[in-house]
Amino acid sequence: MDKQKITPCLWVEKDARAVVDYYLSIFRDGKLKEYHRYDNSPEAKEIGGQDSFETAVMEIGGVEFSILAAGPFFQFNESISFVINCKNQEEVDYYWEALTADGGEEGSCGWLKDKYGLSWQVVPEEYYALINSPDPVVREKAMRNTMHQKKIILFELQ
Repeated sequence: MDKQKITPCLWVEKDARAVVDYYLSIFRDGKLKEYHRYDNSPEAKEIGGQDSFETAVMEIGGVEFSILAAGPFFQFNESISFVINCKNQEEVDYYWEALTADGGEEGSCGWLKDKYGLSWQVVPEEYYALINSPDPVVREKAMRNTMHQKKIILFELQ
């Protein structure tokens, strides 16, 4: 397999291994590909760095993600999110429950944050057909009802 051209890097405060274990418990088709622990340089320690930092590479949904656990310098925000395209409501429910459990929080319109603060959009594939329908009544109903939902409930949009 060719090397993935672009790899998202997720900066977390600590424990890259625990972060990977968390995501692999949700995305069961995933795998840990690499894990490393490094000692920080004296210069990095002087500017507030930890004694060490960790990196990991995991693959979920056929996409590699790099994890950098290097201190509390950066936090996730909603300007970056990952969309999970779900085949049906059951899959939406699964990911929604798994990602909001243990400290995650619901957003609106199918958005949520997991326990690390990473934003996700959990969307049934049929949603796109509804909001892009050539029928304006179908399209408007789907859009209007989306605005009143947290988790996307497909039958309410149809």
